[in-house]
Amino acid sequence: MNYEVIKKEDLVYIVFDSNEEQLKREEEATDYISKCWENDTNYLVFYDKALSDDFFNLKTRLAGMVLQKFMNYKIKVGVIIENEDRLNDRFREMILESNKGNDFRTFKDITETEEWLLKLR
Repeated sequence: MNYEVIKKEDLVYIVFDSNEEQLKREEEATDYISKCWENDTNYLVFYDKALSDDFFNLKTRLAGMVLQKFMNYKIKVGVIIENEDRLNDRFREMILESNKGNDFRTFKDITETEEWLLKLR
């Protein structure tokens, strides 16, 4: 699993940005949770290319199951959307709702994501 641990001020978060190792199954969420524990953080950042097409297709329930697992372990998740073509109308609706909370949000770039994470700590 390729990832980068970022330390900024007193914030530590993990970034996944490889399209070669996408999150494809609910069971894989525990691997990401383990990386959080290994690095003493509760913050994950995914670039959209690190998430499978099934994640963005709400009919598969992958996003819901994975995000629920992260919430159960109090892990905050930011997703940087570089390719909006991957988002269907249903997923866009979910984004509008989730961006009101502090468990899962989407962003346009890493700067916006870091600003959100810094506010959470």
